[in-house]
Amino acid sequence: MDNSIIATPVSGKSNLQHLFSIPVLVAALGYFVDIYDLLLFGIVRIPSLTSLGLSEIEISTIGASIINWQMTGLILGGILWGVIGDKKGRLSVLFGSILTYSLANIACGLVQDVTTYKLMRFVAGVGLAGELGAGITLVSEILPKRLRAIGTSIVASVGLLGAVVAYFTVHLFDWRPAYFVGGGMGILLLILRIGVFESGIFDRIKEQKHVAKGDFFMLFKTRERFLRYLRCIGIGIVTWYVIGILATFSNELGVKFGVIEPVMPGLSIMWCYVGLSIGDLSSGVLSHWLSSRKKAVLYMILFTLGITILFFLIPIKTAVMFYTFIFLLGIGVGYWAMFVTIGAEQFGTNLRATAATTIPNMVRGTVIVMTILFTDLKHYMNVRNAAIIIGLICFAISIYSIRNISETHDTDLDFIEK
Repeated sequence: MDNSIIATPVSGKSNLQHLFSIPVLVAALGYFVDIYDLLLFGIVRIPSLTSLGLSEIEISTIGASIINWQMTGLILGGILWGVIGDKKGRLSVLFGSILTYSLANIACGLVQDVTTYKLMRFVAGVGLAGELGAGITLVSEILPKRLRAIGTSIVASVGLLGAVVAYFTVHLFDWRPAYFVGGGMGILLLILRIGVFESGIFDRIKEQKHVAKGDFFMLFKTRERFLRYLRCIGIGIVTWYVIGILATFSNELGVKFGVIEPVMPGLSIMWCYVGLSIGDLSSGVLSHWLSSRKKAVLYMILFTLGITILFFLIPIKTAVMFYTFIFLLGIGVGYWAMFVTIGAEQFGTNLRATAATTIPNMVRGTVIVMTILFTDLKHYMNVRNAAIIIGLICFAISIYSIRNISETHDTDLDFIEK
C-alpha cells in the first residue's frame, strides 16, 4: 500500500501543487465563510435574543425555533443548489449560494423582531446549503483519486475554523457587527472565485442531452439507490448530535451536571469546531493511510461514542472540564469532510452535486427532529437523560450506516447514474 502524500506523480505536478491549487484553497475559504455564518446564530443566540427583549424561557424555545427555520432552509436549499450544480455546473452554485447567504446575514444584523429574524435565518440557510456540497464535489472531481481524502479534509479543516473566528468576532464587536463581518467576507470571496475553473468530469457530460442531470427524484427511483442515499445521511447524524444538542444546549447541560460557573454555548461551539478542524484533517490522513473511507469513519464514530459515555458518567464540575469534553467530542465527529466525500463518491457525475449537496443538509435538517424530541423529552425527564436517549438513537443509526455502505476509496468518479 502506497501511503505517500508528497511524492510527485507521473504528470509532473506534485501532490502538494494539487492539494494547494486555487480551486482547493477557494473551496476551503468558501467553507470558512459558510461555517462562520452557519454557526453564528448558535453563538449569538442568547445575546441577540436578549437584546430583542426575550425572557430566559423564550430564548430557549424561540431560539430552538429559529434554529429549525435555518435548518429547514438548509434542507430546501440543498435540493435547489444540488439540482443547479448538476444541471448548470459546480461553479454556478459556488457563486449563487455565497451571494444569497452573504446578503441574508447582513440583513440579520439589522433585524428588530423575532419574525424577521426567523425569515432571514431561513434565507441564510437556503444560501448556506450549497457551499460545502458544491465545493467538495468540485475538489473531488478535480483532484487525482489518490488525493481526494486529503484534499477534502484540507477544505473542511480550514473551513471549520470559521466557527472560531465567529466566536471571537462576537466578543470583539457584539452580535450585529458580527453578522455584517460574515456578509462582507462572503462578498469579498466572490472576487476570488472569478478565476476558478469548472470540473472537467462535469464538462464532459454537460452537453450530453440524453443524460438526465440533477434529477433529485432519481435518488428515490430504485431501492438500491435510495438505501445508498439514506445510509450516506445516516453516517453524519452523530456529528450534528454533538453540535446541535450537546454544544448548542451546553448551558442547560452544565446546570444539570452541577458545573460551578455558567457554561456558555458560544464557547462550547467554538471548542467543538476547533476539535472538528483537527479531526477533519486527521480523518483524511487516516483514510489515506488505511486506504479505506469506512474504517476511518467507523473508528472516529467509536472514539466519539467512548468520549460521550465518559461525558455522561464522569462528574464534571468545572467549565474548563466541560469545554475539554466538547473539544474531544469535536475531534471525534471530525469526519464531516470524509462523510461528504463518501456521499460524493457514491453517486455518478450526473447526480453527484445533487447527492453531495443534499446529504449534509439532510443531516443538518435532522437537528429539527433532535431539538423537537429534546424539548419534548425534557417535559418527562431531566435534560441529561433526554440528551442520552437522543444520543443512543444517533449512534445506532451512524454505526449501522457506515458498516453497510460500499467502500469508495480510490474509486474512479467518471461514471453516470442511469
